[in-house]
Amino acid sequence: MLTTLTVENWKSYEKATLNVDALSVLIGTNSSGKSNLLDALAFLNRIASGTMLTSALQGDGAVSPLRGGVEWAARKPINKFAIGVTFRADEAQDFEYRIECATTPTRCDLVGEQLRRIRYRLDKAGTRKSQTGAILLFTTDVITEDTPTIVARLYNEKRGAPRQLSRSNAILFQLVGQKSRVEIQEGVELIINALRNVFILDPIPSHMRGFSPLSDRLDFDGGNIAGVIAALPQDAKGGIEKTLTDYVSKLPERDITKVYAETVGKFNTDAMLYCEERFKNSGESSTVDGRGMSDGTLRFLAILTALLTRPRHSLLVVEEVDNGLHPSRSKLLLEMLGNVGKERSVDIMVTTHNPALLDAMGTEMVPFITVAHRDPESGMSCLTLLEEIDQLPKLLAQGQVGKLSSQGLIEQALKNQLEQAA
Repeated sequence: MLTTLTVENWKSYEKATLNVDALSVLIGTNSSGKSNLLDALAFLNRIASGTMLTSALQGDGAVSPLRGGVEWAARKPINKFAIGVTFRADEAQDFEYRIECATTPTRCDLVGEQLRRIRYRLDKAGTRKSQTGAILLFTTDVITEDTPTIVARLYNEKRGAPRQLSRSNAILFQLVGQKSRVEIQEGVELIINALRNVFILDPIPSHMRGFSPLSDRLDFDGGNIAGVIAALPQDAKGGIEKTLTDYVSKLPERDITKVYAETVGKFNTDAMLYCEERFKNSGESSTVDGRGMSDGTLRFLAILTALLTRPRHSLLVVEEVDNGLHPSRSKLLLEMLGNVGKERSVDIMVTTHNPALLDAMGTEMVPFITVAHRDPESGMSCLTLLEEIDQLPKLLAQGQVGKLSSQGLIEQALKNQLEQAA
């Protein structure tokens, strides 16, 4: 699983590290830098899937551009950025991956890249203790700006076996399928899979209302949830529909007795989402398709479907996770994220502005909440764990986290803390 994300000179950040837990919450005011971190994850996901570095930023026919494209990827006035992740394979070993790129107004090229394996000693209970050793599975030689290629040094217990590769793609991807030592192949495969299994969901209810083709993969906008559910084997389909029904039935005033997807049309290649509602006073029921469902219900269904269909040990990222959902359902949303994520071993990262959702988290979630904020002097984005705010005990005496956030007390405390440190 991914445990940290580090960015250097990336968009509004000079340098920052985000911890990734089973359920991570990122909060902060508008323009504080939350979305820039999600863009860093999207960039890594794309280059691990083979997208060229330039296309991963500015888009092409297959992927949409990231916010700011190539021009705003590196923090101004610098023209280089670096992004890194730590991946925990098991208690005995971690893998650290880092890529550094240089940008022009129209291009993004590789400057440096490395993958390190770190091993740890375990005690009798299998708990990680001290580090026992580390090796660079691959690293790169220093280059000149005008060269089209870069030399990667592959681990060979000496200086590293040189291999000349392109600067247009990540070395990580270029090494897939190439002959190399077992240690390198294993490390590359682990990181590639971890980055490819980062899924950033941005549910758009209007895209979910129509028919969708059968598919084995959920789209990033959730528009094909009906096609994904309907394409599942019958046993898996029944189990997912039951879970969807169990949670969604708690959302509205009406009594929803079933949520399901069915194929439609002459060739049964498309599907529609349905729910059955029972009216308590009359006892009668009716069937409503996706066109009649509320935005909040459709977003909730998309998030839950993503959780239920993502591979184990993957990372699901949802920006503004509670958008369109009534504040009174915040506790249900948290319950769903925590329970289903744990059952399926899927890590979850969310952003939110909603005070009701933050209040519903309670103090037990404080260690897993990170605040994105701006340095008052430099204007650069910073990340601070909520529990590391010096004045937090005094703040919590005034109210819950949602109240503190909505009144700007968290941001003011961070500003005071940075000014005192300076």
